[in-house]
Amino acid sequence: MIAPLRAPALARAWFLLTALVVVVALSVQVPVSAGTEGGFFDVPLYRGLNVFAFFTVQSNLLVAASALLTGLQPDVDTLLRRVLRLTALVAITVTGLVYHAVLAGLVEMSPAAAFADLLVHTAVPLMAVLGWLALGPRGRTSWRVVGLTVVFPLLWLAFTLVRGPLVGGFWPYPFVDVDELGWGQVLLNCAAVAALFVGLAAGAHLLDRLLDRREPAVATAGSGRAHG
Repeated sequence: MIAPLRAPALARAWFLLTALVVVVALSVQVPVSAGTEGGFFDVPLYRGLNVFAFFTVQSNLLVAASALLTGLQPDVDTLLRRVLRLTALVAITVTGLVYHAVLAGLVEMSPAAAFADLLVHTAVPLMAVLGWLALGPRGRTSWRVVGLTVVFPLLWLAFTLVRGPLVGGFWPYPFVDVDELGWGQVLLNCAAVAALFVGLAAGAHLLDRLLDRREPAVATAGSGRAHG
């Protein structure tokens, strides 16, 4: 069953705000990165554009696209929209979990960089997950959609592994550093990332089905109390 958004006005505002937070974060992050010296790239333009090579930023962009579409056209339901929505949810969940479990606090940042970092690693993941849990719409996942969510991480991994040698050995994260780990270990790491992605997508699908079954029951119970 495909359920509509809960509290439609609030939901649309929430999703549009989520997209806006991503725009604000990247509007700060890109110029900060471009102006930071001592990184891998010497040219400010390259440093700014390199921001978009990171999984964190791409997952935020997916969230922005999905949230914007949901906020503007909540009743449109296509396979592409379903895949985008679940992919964005899983990608931003991975971003938030990995950052706070492994990466938080490892690098000193300027106030502007810290602000952007807070948005992309904490605010957007929380807003995306809470919006999905609380506001719906439900019933827009399936096992086919779960399988298709692996397309994004595989494309990101392929892009990263091809681009790295072409730009002189830039690897955005240690687990894809071919120069340090070798191709065998990196490919194993990539397989683990793909498996994690599909596993989280499957969990989200099962949770969505559970929530989809519960919402009509809650509505019915509320209706009974109103007439009692």
